Amino acid sequence: MAQVTLSGIKRELGSKSNLTELRNKGYVPAVYYAHGEENLFLAVPEARLKPIVFSAETYLINLEIEGVGTKTCILKDFQLDPVTDKIVHVDFHGLKSDEKITVEVAVHLVGSAIGVKEGGLLQHALHKVEVECYPTEIPDKIDVDVSNLKIGDAIHVKDLNLPGLKFVTNPEATIVTVIHKALPKEEAVAETPSPEKSEPEVIQKGKKTEQEEK
Repeated sequence: MAQVTLSGIKRELGSKSNLTELRNKGYVPAVYYAHGEENLFLAVPEARLKPIVFSAETYLINLEIEGVGTKTCILKDFQLDPVTDKIVHVDFHGLKSDEKITVEVAVHLVGSAIGVKEGGLLQHALHKVEVECYPTEIPDKIDVDVSNLKIGDAIHVKDLNLPGLKFVTNPEATIVTVIHKALPKEEAVAETPSPEKSEPEVIQKGKKTEQEEK
């Protein structure tokens, strides 16, 4: 699993003005929590945090906290501003070597599917899966080989089998599949048989009977 070092400073819980001041200085408010430890309220540099937040990989973070020491953790959650997409808050989950943790891991597709060569379209439906494992067993990504997929084939979470990992994501969830390409609109119309027009029923009037003529 890839590792990265991130520095942080302790912050006091206070008013919104304090948070605004931190953000203006290029820091993001954060909280560190771990089982059996008190929560630590921190601020971390946004510039150093961005590559971790927006990466598809899961990083093992050595969080160096001024006046506290180094904490080993992962990025558990983050919040973005709905307008600017700026990072406004992050949560760090402290790790203990003897405790399992639930974490999301990126899915990386490898190989070239047979079905694509046959004219199909590869659909990558699930980009991350949630797993439970010990911190030392967290993979930076999970490789999924799609080489043998034909049109109509799919790989589900239940098809994955990696030692040490328990998959928390729904086992029936589809990770990747190969489907038929949709026909262009013109071709689809051309190939759709038009319904046969039924001939209007012709009612021929017969000769009037002698009684009708009277």
